[in-house]
Amino acid sequence: MIVAVGSDHAGFVLKEQIRGWLLEHGYEVLDLGAYSPERVDYPHFGAEVGRAVVGGKAEFGIVVCGSGQGVCMAANKVPGVRAGIIRDIQDAEMTRGHNNANVACFGERVTEPEVALAAVQAFLTTTFEGGRHEARVEQLAELDAGQEI
Repeated sequence: MIVAVGSDHAGFVLKEQIRGWLLEHGYEVLDLGAYSPERVDYPHFGAEVGRAVVGGKAEFGIVVCGSGQGVCMAANKVPGVRAGIIRDIQDAEMTRGHNNANVACFGERVTEPEVALAAVQAFLTTTFEGGRHEARVEQLAELDAGQEI
């Protein structure tokens, strides 16, 4: 499985920890930057990870900034992305199981690394439940297409 990762400067350290964890656990990683803690703007990285997922270059994406908020907003601007902010294992399980999220967003300043790594594992191993949740995910796709729901 290929996982795209990206971060701004405020999420660089956690992104690197997540990247290392992914590699240690047999995942292929598409690292879309940042490649240092030098100041950069988060919208670029959220969007690039989102495009990689929607474009089929990666099955899932993980983006990190200081709070997780900015990269989540940027990723969700890409039609077809369903990004959610992940603070713990329950967030990871719910956003995958109920919302079929394809991008996980973390905040380096608000989530401890060990919690983030456990949540990454939960995000990547939780399956979408479908059923009663399917219609809602379809409505999200309609919004992506500019349709009213």
